[in-house]
Amino acid sequence: MFVCQIMVAVVIWWKFGVSGETSQLPMWFAILVVIFICLFMAAFAWSWGPLGWLVPSEMSPLGIRSATQSITVSVNMLFTFLIAQLFLSLLCRMKFRLFFMFAFFITIMTCFIFFFLLETKNVPIENMSVVWSQHWFWKRFMLADGPEDNGKTLELV
Repeated sequence: MFVCQIMVAVVIWWKFGVSGETSQLPMWFAILVVIFICLFMAAFAWSWGPLGWLVPSEMSPLGIRSATQSITVSVNMLFTFLIAQLFLSLLCRMKFRLFFMFAFFITIMTCFIFFFLLETKNVPIENMSVVWSQHWFWKRFMLADGPEDNGKTLELV
């Protein structure tokens, strides 16, 4: 996704430059941009796309799973709407720099997932609060010896 965003920005910058003025676009240029956008969408569907549905359902205890999922979907739809509404005006103002900004946010998202999201493979849903209470950052938001963990520790792989 990062590479595709950078390539779209570079291709648009290469054709339009900083001024953004051009007379007519050749067909190969449009095809090149569409190819990179399609590759970006394929990478998104394979990686980040399903995470909004998968992560909240795996990290939430059964008692609040439906509430967590509904909040996640609502926030996702709100930001999707905002990006769709603002994209054209941002593209007109920022030109190729908009795609560099998107690449920057992909980098930020990747760092967040790497440092703040735990691997929950082979962890039963009942032990999810134990897993989160052992994380270096999230443990300060968890109750110590809550009713679900009973002081148990769980080895993280």
